[in-house]
Amino acid sequence: MSETPVKQQSTAAFYGQAVASFGVAAVATALGIFRLEADTWVRAFLGIAVLYLVTSAFTLAKVIRDRQEAGHIVSRVDQARLEKLLAEHDPYEKL
Repeated sequence: MSETPVKQQSTAAFYGQAVASFGVAAVATALGIFRLEADTWVRAFLGIAVLYLVTSAFTLAKVIRDRQEAGHIVSRVDQARLEKLLAEHDPYEKL
């Protein structure tokens, strides 16, 4: 029959590294904007721009993941239908 692929999950170390990397990048950017020798409104604008960039990056990643998962579900349904048709088909049956 069909083999169900095992869903791969990230290791705890990879997850921790990703969270730490995001935290370091966010803190470094915030410190850079805070220490920038510019007017307050310029720093505020840059802070809002960074927040907008982060939220849109998360949204884009989620949309791509959802689209990929939907494609896997459709292909699994199609595969199940094909396997059912092949299992029911008898090439030696007389018409």
